[in-house]
Amino acid sequence: MEIEDSVVVITGGAQGLGFAMAQRFAEKGANIALIDANAKQLVTAVNELENIAGKVCGYAADITDEKAVKETFMSILSELGKVNVLVNNAGILRDGLTVKAKDGEILDEMSLEQFNAVINVNLSGTFVCGKEAAKAMITSKQQGVIINISSVAKDGNMGQSNYSAAKAGVASLAIVWAKELARYNIRAAAIAPGACYSAMTASMKPEALQRLEQMAPVRSLGQDYEIAQTAQFIVENDFYNGKVLAVDGGLVL
Repeated sequence: MEIEDSVVVITGGAQGLGFAMAQRFAEKGANIALIDANAKQLVTAVNELENIAGKVCGYAADITDEKAVKETFMSILSELGKVNVLVNNAGILRDGLTVKAKDGEILDEMSLEQFNAVINVNLSGTFVCGKEAAKAMITSKQQGVIINISSVAKDGNMGQSNYSAAKAGVASLAIVWAKELARYNIRAAAIAPGACYSAMTASMKPEALQRLEQMAPVRSLGQDYEIAQTAQFIVENDFYNGKVLAVDGGLVL
């Protein structure tokens, strides 16, 4: 698919990886629609992108609210005329061990609320946005691509029962959608990044960051622009469909 003049929708697009992908697609000539729960950060992101993109729109929305998501995609169609690409990037972390014990005594546990908070945003939100994007692509009669941002944690990472379950589900959704939506000229795929440099890693102690960097054979963390390059590849390669592309430096959890 040609990126120039396409409409690219990115959830969690006002900062971090989402914003890096927005920048990448904007530089390639796309019109950008950012969906983010942080209204203040959204204004800043839109202002920055307006210097490089053809047209940029920001939508403050909670992706776990189906009604709000439906209204958001209706607004995108009204303002931008079509939807070509959705990047399901929005997500949260609420890490913790399923059960923590010592000498037979239970010290802590992951609550159902803690588990569901991550499932609701990372998995249910991805489902709702993917469904509404597919409807928008079909009704605007566009070739489409849906990219779900999964994680290497999809294979199971200690202390992340909720996150791992959600990211495994996100990867599976992409495979299901690839099979279901091909008849409408819509492809779907997922990206499973490894650990990347971020605001969180910047705040880590040097020795802790170094240990994290040594976990991957390339002896480094990923960069946002490298994940953005991967998203561009998936959009532009019309034969890539129904797969989960790991971008993790060879990391094995």
